[in-house]
Amino acid sequence: MTYRNPTPTVDIIIELIDRPHRPIIAIERLNPPHGWALPGGFVDYGESLESAAVREAKEEIGLDVKLIEQFHLYSAPDRDPRQHTISLVFIATATGEPIAQDDAKSVGIFAPWEIPSQLCFDHGQILQDYLRYRHYQIRPGIRS
Repeated sequence: MTYRNPTPTVDIIIELIDRPHRPIIAIERLNPPHGWALPGGFVDYGESLESAAVREAKEEIGLDVKLIEQFHLYSAPDRDPRQHTISLVFIATATGEPIAQDDAKSVGIFAPWEIPSQLCFDHGQILQDYLRYRHYQIRPGIRS
C-alpha cells in the first residue's frame, strides 16, 4: 500500500513596522500559478516550520523577519492547484525595502485596504481572516 500525505508549507504575513499603518508585503509570482501571493513556500526535510518561514522570506523578498506568532493552519485539499498542501501561516514583522528575488517577479507593499484582488491559492481567505483579527487587535472589545 502506498501512502500519500499532504506537503507542509508556510506562508508569512509580513507587516512593515517602519511604515504608517503597518502595510503588508505580497509577491507577484514568477512561476505558476501566477498572481499575487503571500511570501512563503515548502518546508525542507529536517527544517522547522519557523526556520522555513524565515528562510522563505529572505529568499523571496530579501528581508530578515521576526516571527511574532503562529496565525492559523490552512489545509483544504484544493488550496494549492499543484498538490495537496498544509500551510502554517505566521505573522511577522520587518523593516526596510523588500526586493523581489527567487520565485518573486515583483514585490508589492499594500495597506490593509489596498490588498490586490487577484490572489493565488487561498491567500484571499487568509488575508480576510488576518484583517478581521488585526481589526480586533487594534480595537479590543469591539466585535462585529
